[in-house]
Amino acid sequence: MRIGFIGLGNMGAPMAANLAAAGHQVTGFDTAAPCPEGVTAAASAAAACDGAEVVITMLPNGQILRAVAAEVIPAMAKGAVLCDCSTVDVDSARAVAAEAEAAGLGVLDAPVSGGIGGAAGGTLTFMVGGGDAAFATVKPLFDIMGQKAVHCGGAGAGQSAKICNNMILGVTMIATCEAFALADKLGLDRARMFDVVSTSSGYSWSMNAYCPAPGVGPQSPADNGYKPGFSADLMLKDLRLSQQAAETADADTPMGQLAAALYEQFVEREDGHGMDFSAMLPRFEKRHRG
Repeated sequence: MRIGFIGLGNMGAPMAANLAAAGHQVTGFDTAAPCPEGVTAAASAAAACDGAEVVITMLPNGQILRAVAAEVIPAMAKGAVLCDCSTVDVDSARAVAAEAEAAGLGVLDAPVSGGIGGAAGGTLTFMVGGGDAAFATVKPLFDIMGQKAVHCGGAGAGQSAKICNNMILGVTMIATCEAFALADKLGLDRARMFDVVSTSSGYSWSMNAYCPAPGVGPQSPADNGYKPGFSADLMLKDLRLSQQAAETADADTPMGQLAAALYEQFVEREDGHGMDFSAMLPRFEKRHRG
């Protein structure tokens, strides 16, 4: 398949490289990052779309997605599919979908879960919104870049699923970090705390698979000085997207709202910038009640 890939940063580069390694003809463009091995560099985003059956974008935010879409949609052949894998606001995803459909294109919003490791290893999960035909076209590529692709519904459904999932993740990570900090102050051994919670009603992905306490449970960023697997900055971005969506949908999300406020304080006014989102644990260790 001929593929255009726009956005070759920490996530996009390994995704594009995996497609090229699987035998697809991938042409890439990024304003700053170089093309990975196997990917042919284009002079512009529009040039990367020349002759492409599928164009994949992996971009920082909705504003940039809208700008890139305005450039690439006119350059794409009718019947081709625009598949955006960025995590952006639902309104931007739906606006780009309407623009692409009006131009005779298939379109998907397909944000991912799994981080840089998942992108490199081809084990991402894709949450996909858009039409059945477009999903069927891109499904073989999802199978190369990831381990699972869930078709969640129409335009914007992929972004909706992603922000709901990550709102849960942000809230449960904060609760997990709070619980470890409380356990410390109560004199409870962390390993015993993990053994209890990971096999009883408090278990969660934040505890069992990504434990924020170093030396406890499976290897996680906590065992590497909290260097990010998934940064607190990105968690803040996703929580803000969840609250933007909640406001639009008139949904009451007090825990999501509080999680967004706590990560904002951690990232922008404390020392959380550039740290893993599980570094909330040392933050709570240093704090006192009141």
